[in-house]
Amino acid sequence: MLVIGVASIGVFMEKGRSKNIIKNSLLALAIILPISIPVVGHLQYFMTILSAMYCLFFGFILIEILRYLVRPNYIDTDIISASACGFFLLIEIATFLFQALYYLDNTAIKNIDATQAATIYMDLVYFSSITVTTIGFGDIVPNSHGTKLIVALFGVASQFYTVVLIGILISKFVSQQEK
Repeated sequence: MLVIGVASIGVFMEKGRSKNIIKNSLLALAIILPISIPVVGHLQYFMTILSAMYCLFFGFILIEILRYLVRPNYIDTDIISASACGFFLLIEIATFLFQALYYLDNTAIKNIDATQAATIYMDLVYFSSITVTTIGFGDIVPNSHGTKLIVALFGVASQFYTVVLIGILISKFVSQQEK
């Protein structure tokens, strides 16, 4: 999380005071909350709150990346890497949202290895990747109606992101060819 937080600083260069305050606050929480797991990790809703904070942090970065993708009229390595980062951010947002749901109700998602917090996280990264890419192996499945709805929404959102991204890249390529 520290690496992602530090790497995200470049996204917010020259963005204004309010965005920098939000970014710095979310970055501080992204660093402080995991460090505090040994002290307060046993509290009932701590992991849910931690997961929700990561969803906000990654969502904020994703919005900035989408704004960056829409603006320039050219394609270069920055545009391609921002596109990939946006897709990986969707996976991370889904992972932490599913983790929050799992810690609220451990029956919300079936077939998760709950022996350690790390195995729960890895299973949810896998599940999010399979959901966002719409592969859907079926080995880990949502078990409640609310979780099924959220999983379906993430599948649709990832398809929407892919379609919009391809449209943006094609329009940039065509406008670059016309020049």
